[in-house]
Amino acid sequence: MKDSGNSFHARHLKRALDYVMNPEKTQRGRLVGAVNCQADMAFEQMMDTKKQFGKTDKRQGYHIILSFKEDEVEPDRAFEITQKFVAEYLGDAYEAVFVVHDNTDHVHSHIVFNSVSFVDGKKYRYEKGDWAKYIQPITNKLCQEYGLSIIDVEDGSKEKQHENYKDWSEYREGSFVWADMIKRDLDACILQANDFRGFLELLSEKGYEVKQGKYLAVRPQGMTRFRRCKTLGENYSQEAIVERIAKEDLSFYQSQNEEKQAAIVKCYVKRYRRAKMSGLQKRYYAKLYRIGKLKKKPYSQVWKYRDDIRKMHKLQEQYLFLVRHKIESAEELVSVLDNLTDKKKEASKEKSKTYKAKERFKDIFDKAEQIRELDDAESCYQSGDTFFEDEHNAWERLNTELLAQGYSVEEVESLRKKYESKYAQDCKAERAVSKELSLGRSIWKELTVSASAEEKQYDKETIRDRKEQPVR
Repeated sequence: MKDSGNSFHARHLKRALDYVMNPEKTQRGRLVGAVNCQADMAFEQMMDTKKQFGKTDKRQGYHIILSFKEDEVEPDRAFEITQKFVAEYLGDAYEAVFVVHDNTDHVHSHIVFNSVSFVDGKKYRYEKGDWAKYIQPITNKLCQEYGLSIIDVEDGSKEKQHENYKDWSEYREGSFVWADMIKRDLDACILQANDFRGFLELLSEKGYEVKQGKYLAVRPQGMTRFRRCKTLGENYSQEAIVERIAKEDLSFYQSQNEEKQAAIVKCYVKRYRRAKMSGLQKRYYAKLYRIGKLKKKPYSQVWKYRDDIRKMHKLQEQYLFLVRHKIESAEELVSVLDNLTDKKKEASKEKSKTYKAKERFKDIFDKAEQIRELDDAESCYQSGDTFFEDEHNAWERLNTELLAQGYSVEEVESLRKKYESKYAQDCKAERAVSKELSLGRSIWKELTVSASAEEKQYDKETIRDRKEQPVR
C-alpha cells in the first residue's frame, strides 16, 4: 500500500483495514484477529510506530490474501491456519490484523500489516521471488497439516497457465523464449568487449535497454519487464561478467575446446579492431541518427512469435493427451473424462483417509515434538546445570506419558515419517490426476465452442439461402 501524499500518507492503509474488518464479511467481527496490536486500535497503533521512528511516508503497509479451494475448508479452520501463517511469517516484528471472509464461494483470509517494525523501526522489504521462496512454502506446509490442497513450487515446476502466479508470469513474459536468447547475446558481447563499458555499449547496439542499480538488468525489444542478469545463472552476475570480459576471448574458447576434443583442429582467426572515428565523423553520424537517416540494427524478431509458440506447446500437450488415452472420437473423450473424474474422487478420498489416520496420532506426535524441543535443555541438566530443572521435569513427564501409550520417541518419529511420506504420495497422485483432467476438459471445451460456432454459421447460411430464393 503506497503513500497517498502529504495530506494523508496512510489513506490506503486505513481503507484496507476498514475493508478487511467489515462485520458483514467476518461474522460480525468473530473472524477478526491481530498480533502485536489490538484489532480495533490497529491503525492508530501502526501510525504511532511510524511516528516513533520517523517513517510516516513512502510504503505504508502490505496486504496478503490466502485463498482456499472452494468447499474445502471451514471459516474457523481457515482462521486457525491464517493465525499460524502470520505467527511464522511475520513473527514478533510487525503489527498485523488478520481476518477470514466467508461471504463468497471461496473462503479466504486477509492479512494487513504495518510496513515499519515496532521492534527496531526497520521497514519490511518484499523482494521479487519471495512468494515462491518463503510465502508459498509456509502455506503449503500448513495446508498439508490440515489435509488441504497446495500449490507445488518445487523446482519451479507448475501445472498449467493461470493455475498460479509464477506460471502465469512465465507465460506472460515468455521466459521459455527469452532466457536462451538473452544468454546468447550476453555471451557474444562478453567475447567482443574490451571492458565493462564496451560490453554495455554492445548490448545497446543490439537493441537492449540496460538498467544498472543494485543488480544489472536488461530488457530486449518486445519484453515487457527487465530481466536481472544474475537470474540467468552464476556466470551472468555483474561481477562474473566483469571477470569473464577480462579473461575470455577467442583464444580462451579455443583452449577450452582443445581440452575437450580428442583431435586438435587448426583454426586461423583474424581479428579486426574497430576503427576509431574522428570528432567530425561522430558529429556527422549523430546528426544522421537524429534526423532518422541512420537506424539501429533491429533485434531478433522471434519475440513476435511468442503467442504462436505458446499455442504450439498447448497443441502438443493436447495431442499427447489424446494419444495417451487412445481417443478417436468425442464419445471416447467423454468416457475418459468420466473415468478421470472418478479417479480424482478416489485420489482425494485416499488423501483424506491418510490425513485422518495421521490425525489419530496427533497427540503422541505433539508430545514427541515437545520432547525434541526439550532435548538440549535436558542435555544441559544432565551435565549438572540445575537451571533447567523445570525443563527436565517436563521432559521426564512427557517421556513417561509417551511410554504409557506404548511408544518411544524413535517409534513415533518413524510413524510420523511413514504418514508424511504416504500423504505426500497421495497429494502427488491427486495433483497428477487433476492436471490430466484439466487438460481433457480444455480439449472438450474447445470442441464444444467450435461446434457451437459451426452451428451458428450453418444457421446464418441457411437463412441467407432462403432469403435469396425467388418468390413464386
